[in-house]
Amino acid sequence: MTSRPPYRADHVGSLLRPRHLIEARAAVKDGTMDFARFREIEDAAVRDVIQLQEDVGLPGVTDGELRRGSWHMDYIYQIGGIEEQSGDMHIQFQKDGGDLDVTFHALKVVDKLSLPSTIFERDFRFVQENVRRGMPKLTIPSPSMVHYRGGRKAVDETVYPDIEEFYTDLSQVYAQEIANLDALGCTYLQLDDTSLAYLNDPAQRALIASQGGDADRQHEVYIRIINAAVKDKPAGMALTTHLCRGNFRSSWAASGSYDYVADALFNELDVDGYFLEFDDERSGGFEPLRLLPKGNKRVVLGLVTSKRGALEDKDAIKRRIEEAAKFAPMEQLCLSAQCGFSSTHEGNDITEDQQRAKLEMIVEIAQDMWGEL
Repeated sequence: MTSRPPYRADHVGSLLRPRHLIEARAAVKDGTMDFARFREIEDAAVRDVIQLQEDVGLPGVTDGELRRGSWHMDYIYQIGGIEEQSGDMHIQFQKDGGDLDVTFHALKVVDKLSLPSTIFERDFRFVQENVRRGMPKLTIPSPSMVHYRGGRKAVDETVYPDIEEFYTDLSQVYAQEIANLDALGCTYLQLDDTSLAYLNDPAQRALIASQGGDADRQHEVYIRIINAAVKDKPAGMALTTHLCRGNFRSSWAASGSYDYVADALFNELDVDGYFLEFDDERSGGFEPLRLLPKGNKRVVLGLVTSKRGALEDKDAIKRRIEEAAKFAPMEQLCLSAQCGFSSTHEGNDITEDQQRAKLEMIVEIAQDMWGEL
């Protein structure tokens, strides 16, 4: 195993919720199951996915995000000063066989941002206590997602008349969260960020403009916010980011190669690794990897799709790794699935057996290509 994440064989974080957990969550919501019983079921399900990751040989271990309804909003709503807004965030997802028009709950910044308590503290401690081998990994949304889910219109101008003050407070909230996680012993933290991938798509840049943002420079603003948040990151903490173009029930929301953001992403964003999706033509080619600076930064190639159950051909994945290595050194590359298997509680159109087979294949290919995990 490599001494520091990201690992040669890694994964984005979310895993399929088992059917009995989904049913238990629904029972709590409709009042037919008490929360204490639900918590027992949920804890057992998390132990099972921890064992799954350890059994297949993954060095980094998450809770599969099983306790969340959404990969990001469950976190964002716990930031002080943010309120949930019902049913006014509309996203059109695309999918093989037809599009999905989905309306999610949105957010509104109604007061100065703060961090009342360490978010996901109990969740992370539970992983720490139950991992037998491997490194506990925590995934949280990037600070840029707080702005991207609504833009300037979602930030009350009477609270933040100057958007730069909002950006400053947002970075400070995340800086405090990172310090708190360090105190808990977190050494592998991932900031999940769809915005930096979405902005490769001209249609998404037009959306930013309609929300009052700088479509041409918004990715640079987000990188500045993230860098301010992580500037005091502990030396012992590995920090990665995951970029994707949407992942909801095997559908996506954006397309476009990484060319638009690659230079700033690789040369300005202060992280140790990048999880990038490369599972189909929506992501473009590997050419943007030529901008990755030589050194310790790593790119985790998301070559194994989490959106479809059919297992990829191992040799075809190996050839794609070799193709990527024409643009970035092999020692700076790793392998993962293109995204999580269940970014929301609904999960992708894939079975648990297919999920396991893909994770096993990632580990096998990493061993073959690098001789280590």
